[in-house]
Amino acid sequence: MKKLLTLFLIIFTSSEIALAQFGGPPNGGGGDGNGRRQTSQQQAAPSFEINTPKGNSKISGFIIDSTATNAVEFANISLINKATKKPVDGTMADEKGKFSLTKVAVGDYKLTISFIGFESKTIDNIKVEKGKDIDLGVLKLAPISQMLDGVTVTAEKALIEEKVDRLVYNAEKDMLAKGGDASDILKKVPMLSVDLDGNVSLRGTTNIKVLINNKPSTIVASSIADALKMIPADLIKTVEVITSPSAKYDAEGSAGIINIITKKSSIEGLTLNVDSGVGLRASNLGLNGSYRSGKLGVTLGGFGRLFYNKSATSLEQSTVRDGVTQLTQQSSDAKDNGLFGRYNLGFDYEISKSQSINASVAFGTRNLERSQDYITRLFSNSSLTSTSYRDVDSKDLSNSVDVNVDYIKTFKPQQEWSISTQYSQNNLTNNFDANILNGASELLSRQRNINGNTNREITLQTDYQTPIKQNQMFEVGLKSITRQVDSDYQYLFAGSTGGYSTDANNPSGLLNYKQMISSGYVSYTYSTKNKYTFKVGTRYEYTTIDATTDKNAINIPSYGNLVPSINISKSLGGATLKLAYNNRIQRPGLQQLNPNFNASNAQNITIGNPSLKPEITNNIELSLSKNINRTYLNVSVFGRQTNNSIVRISTPSDTLVGAIVTTFQNIGKQQTYGANIFGNTFITPKWSLNGGVDIYYNYLDGQAANATGGYSLISNSGLTIGGRISSQIQLNNGWGVQAFGGYRGNQVQLQGSQSGMGMYSVGVKKDINNKKGSIGLAAENFFGGMTMTSTLNTAQFSQKSVNNIYNQNIKLTFSYKIGNMKFVEQKKSKSVKNDDVKSGESNN
Repeated sequence: MKKLLTLFLIIFTSSEIALAQFGGPPNGGGGDGNGRRQTSQQQAAPSFEINTPKGNSKISGFIIDSTATNAVEFANISLINKATKKPVDGTMADEKGKFSLTKVAVGDYKLTISFIGFESKTIDNIKVEKGKDIDLGVLKLAPISQMLDGVTVTAEKALIEEKVDRLVYNAEKDMLAKGGDASDILKKVPMLSVDLDGNVSLRGTTNIKVLINNKPSTIVASSIADALKMIPADLIKTVEVITSPSAKYDAEGSAGIINIITKKSSIEGLTLNVDSGVGLRASNLGLNGSYRSGKLGVTLGGFGRLFYNKSATSLEQSTVRDGVTQLTQQSSDAKDNGLFGRYNLGFDYEISKSQSINASVAFGTRNLERSQDYITRLFSNSSLTSTSYRDVDSKDLSNSVDVNVDYIKTFKPQQEWSISTQYSQNNLTNNFDANILNGASELLSRQRNINGNTNREITLQTDYQTPIKQNQMFEVGLKSITRQVDSDYQYLFAGSTGGYSTDANNPSGLLNYKQMISSGYVSYTYSTKNKYTFKVGTRYEYTTIDATTDKNAINIPSYGNLVPSINISKSLGGATLKLAYNNRIQRPGLQQLNPNFNASNAQNITIGNPSLKPEITNNIELSLSKNINRTYLNVSVFGRQTNNSIVRISTPSDTLVGAIVTTFQNIGKQQTYGANIFGNTFITPKWSLNGGVDIYYNYLDGQAANATGGYSLISNSGLTIGGRISSQIQLNNGWGVQAFGGYRGNQVQLQGSQSGMGMYSVGVKKDINNKKGSIGLAAENFFGGMTMTSTLNTAQFSQKSVNNIYNQNIKLTFSYKIGNMKFVEQKKSKSVKNDDVKSGESNN
């Protein structure tokens, strides 16, 4: 860490020297914070005449936004000699829009004013006489209606936008959002796929990182699927898909980063929002209050969702042992009841015009209880040998807290320094109680698994960025993450009448897992006059791990990773061509590390592996986007190779007849090649249609146990095709209609495959009381539920699992906003972003 700090100080000092040599940061900038040129009207840095005569006159004035009364802070002012047509003086407006040029000599001049996001303005025929001052009064700049870094199809924000480094799905435009959760929104985002359990994949892989408001959370680190259930869909403003993250982002997330931006307070005064929904499968209620006055803003809110549903599964698997074929047939019915909630308290305070501080604390809860009845029949060489009955009550509980304190200091436009801190903790409980029955009611024995987990994170981060001239941006930063994972588990056994005692066949255990990551990055952006933009950077991360169980220490060597990234874009008239390469790593998640022997289903057991190492992935992507009248179209091709891949490996149990045990191993290699096509069009100004197609080819290879007790190389490959389409119509008198349909095709796994799935929904909404509120009705999958089939096939066994989800749903939604509302400018903030943990797959 000391070496990284020394490196940071050297780079920081060098950048300041370089900045001074280049004449300081641009007067008002010329980019968007990433060094990109945003408007053709923005002028190059002037070179003033040498030995310009000085006088005793002054030129002054005020610059404001023509569409409001707000001052245009830090606007550029240049004074040009009309005879020589060269600049003779220049300055920058202050935070009130005021400027003055002193010691101006007698002569004829013109004055130009420019600033990012506004049309340049020229004041001609300025005649300076000896000893006389000129007051130009109030000068108005007109905002530019369209910027080059974002594509908007019409004056109304499009449902899908593509920016230079990310795709943005504007979820607040989705009328079907109310009453669902975040997974319902992510199903509609291009390049993303969400399965029936809520697990998210990007371009065919679940190796992604999900952020909430640019921040990590231990609930996400533990399980992305669980985290999504805690976020009401109507709370989400946008979803950002970043397929080629720059060096500024953590190196984790092989396929990229998904950033979920929730709706924030952007109003002054006291307000209260009420959002609710009632449905056949789930209901939700949210209350969100905010207060803003002057420099202080406070928000307090809570969102809860009740979930009640049922499902049915069937399992058929065959194993061969000592020449005897063991066949297992299993069926089950389940009832799920859950409560998911998220509560937050936050404030932001403007210390001065150049300094601000933000702080927040968020609490999350998940309470999912499942009651499941199993009937299991075992056959030996086609002869029925036993029938067992097992009733299981499982509890999947979570309580999390995230505390953030962030400080940002702005020196000049686009030159800023920030410090971000975060403490995050998640307490997890994964318990089950099982009754083993003889027939439908007679109790034979009981089994209990108690598994408690605690996941803590402490993060310190500092970032500095500064522009160089008007077409370059330099960024540098340091970060430290400390994680502590503790898992304590035990199995208890009881007879039909006696109390619980330790289960000798399933001993207790614990895992203490500490991970420390120190990292630093450098990023440089350069834009040329012929509309090329180059963004290059590198990040170095050094990871140390200290892991112990109740029996012994686990030797996991420390490792360092140098992670380069290159992003190149070229503007071609109304089109943009982009080429990107990056190297990523993927660390294992909590569910993959947890060594608890999860046997809630005794025929399908899962156990984690605390010795897992990270994956290493190389990504390359080429994309072309084009805006044609009212239509926006994007086509991209990509390739990805992952070495040391973490894969699920299933083998027959050594002790339980007909049972399959699944764990995780670093034994795979994965190659993926594919293409994405998506577009958005406005058939009329109030009728939009958007959709896309995803096609990718997946190849996997690895090692698995064979029938002789050794290991053999296995491989699998296949083509997956998916897509989505949606349409939205805004009608008169506040009415609106939206429909959505999506499908994901068959996916291959190392030992088998998973069938495709489809979903659809339609909804109608009516705004009331001048859009202060709305009521709506939506229906999902109303022709039937979903069925997903998974198959595994190896030399030792075969397995077929069918999961039926009864997710037909009709929901009634209502929202209303009360209070005195006045829109104000959103305060700028920086925040911690931990992008480095692989999401776990559910052990259920």
